[in-house]
Amino acid sequence: MTVIRQQDFIDSIEDALQYISYYHPLDFIQALEVAYHKEENKAAKDAIAQILINSRMSAEGHRPICQDTGIVTCFVKVGMDVKWDKTDLTVQQMVDEGTRRAYLNPDNPLRASIVSDPAGARKNTKDNTPAVVHIDLVAGDQVEVMIAAKGGGSENKTKMVMLNPSDSIVDWVLETLPKMGAGWCPPGMLGIGIGGTAEKAAVLAKESLMDPVNIQELLERGAETTDEKLRVELYEKVNKLGIGAQGLGGLTTVVDVKINSVPTHAASLPVAMIPNCAATRHVHFHLDGSGPADIKPPKLEDWPQVTWELGSNVRRVNLDTVTPEDVQSWQAGETVLLSGKMLTGRDAAHKRIADRLNKGEGLPEGVDLKNKFIYYVGPVDAVGDEVVGPAGPTTATRMDKFTEMMLSQTGLLGMIGKSERGDATVESIKQHKAVYLMAVGGAAYLVSKAIKKARVVAFEDLGMEAIYEFEVEDMPVTVAVDSQGNNVHKQGPAIWKVKIEDMASAQ
Repeated sequence: MTVIRQQDFIDSIEDALQYISYYHPLDFIQALEVAYHKEENKAAKDAIAQILINSRMSAEGHRPICQDTGIVTCFVKVGMDVKWDKTDLTVQQMVDEGTRRAYLNPDNPLRASIVSDPAGARKNTKDNTPAVVHIDLVAGDQVEVMIAAKGGGSENKTKMVMLNPSDSIVDWVLETLPKMGAGWCPPGMLGIGIGGTAEKAAVLAKESLMDPVNIQELLERGAETTDEKLRVELYEKVNKLGIGAQGLGGLTTVVDVKINSVPTHAASLPVAMIPNCAATRHVHFHLDGSGPADIKPPKLEDWPQVTWELGSNVRRVNLDTVTPEDVQSWQAGETVLLSGKMLTGRDAAHKRIADRLNKGEGLPEGVDLKNKFIYYVGPVDAVGDEVVGPAGPTTATRMDKFTEMMLSQTGLLGMIGKSERGDATVESIKQHKAVYLMAVGGAAYLVSKAIKKARVVAFEDLGMEAIYEFEVEDMPVTVAVDSQGNNVHKQGPAIWKVKIEDMASAQ
């Protein structure tokens, strides 16, 4: 019988969560490097370059890859021949204690994103607990842990379906994936769970994302089982959709497809699909009673030496002097470097603004959006001499229901976020001659280096969802929707789907 110390388990959880906040899995980085060299769409290639550069910067600086440091998901497999040195804490409580310590680490504080009373007050728990813990009793005398920090943008794109036994899983995935938009920050991975019951399929899908990226090895040796054949078919067909990095169109939408399956009822075919984003973060370790897990850091020389060069069509914009007439000349797909002052605001701030405007109270003191840009972001707290912590964009579609109000009642000129906008929002942008700019999701530490000053101007009680004023210098963005309503997230994938089909037919 192996005795596992509670303290060793808690320390290992804390160390693992700090580790994955700034280290991508090396196999994922290697897959992104392959995608980078393969990519032919310049916009998508630039996006992958920013993700790779950000990854190396985070590894060097020990700061979060993404501002969304995730909800903790932990799979704990406890050997039947394991005994704990103390029994005053449950496994859930031990995971939560490790999570609490990791997220409150003063050297690398991680953004607390978990809210209690989810259908009501949605009050931040302040320490990112509780974690989501799945516990299994298994054979053996060790404790096995697989732990991940899952961002909300990708988690929100989870899809589940109860298919008929004769239905095609491939057809469902290919129909569903394009409707998910780019809020899950491709290129990433797809985890698919098949069988059991609905909740079992979802757990299977989530656990599959803990596996290493190995689709290329599978392609080389050839698929043998049903699940392996399905992985290969989906990997090839999903990438032929042309969605590409950040939904801009391109050759690589997924770097791998993972599948877990178990037996199911003869009348059922439950399927769950969960994407992992470009900020894929997970680690796997064992405890054997000899002490806490020894998680070896990767070598920095294993990161690719990728540079990101600005093209000749870059437009430099002073946010302090930009006018409505200026933005009408910006074109979808164009690269823009922003300098000057912008305000931030995401879900909770938009809701409060809407409530104030509906009551006739106007904007909060210190907030003037006339001819200004708002950045959809919830940054990580700063440490040391940082102005702000990692501050990448959040999914813009969540703000769609507020956009018409913001454009018509506040004089807002433009918005900055990640992923696509809905059809009604694009029409509103066109009607008001505004613009929507896209920053790269998964490049939060890189983006933060363009922020030279930051201060809270309203709703300080909202924490990371407060309204900040950022002063930026050469912050890179792409014109995703221009004032004419041209939309790169529709045009790009459509163009590249046809190009991929033409490339295949020419071979």
